[in-house]
Amino acid sequence: MGFGFHRQPPTRRCMLAAIALFAGAVVFSLEKGLAQMNSVQKSAAQPAQNHPYAGMWITADGNIRHNLLPNGRYDEARGNRESAYQGRYEVRGNHIDYWDDTGFTADGEFIDGVLHHGGMILRRKE
Repeated sequence: MGFGFHRQPPTRRCMLAAIALFAGAVVFSLEKGLAQMNSVQKSAAQPAQNHPYAGMWITADGNIRHNLLPNGRYDEARGNRESAYQGRYEVRGNHIDYWDDTGFTADGEFIDGVLHHGGMILRRKE
């Protein structure tokens, strides 16, 4: 009475509790999403690191050259244009998926030591 404390109506108290719960859920969701994103980013590079296909792959005429780097990145040269395309790649079994830094995607297959990609045949440079 004389202390200046006023009891809030239950509806306002419930609303404040709901807001606090919602804010906590949002923070938890963001933290969980960031943790998942970090683990996805880490696992995305891992399959490429220890596979037998890392190295330089070239067409018979030498015009197209794919350098599959052991860190899961690739650098593609075309003709006189070095580093024409760059991005990341993943190898699963004999299948390779490419994600160009510009957003372009492609894939290919390793069959009997030959890379079949986009209608081209690339062989390992020795």
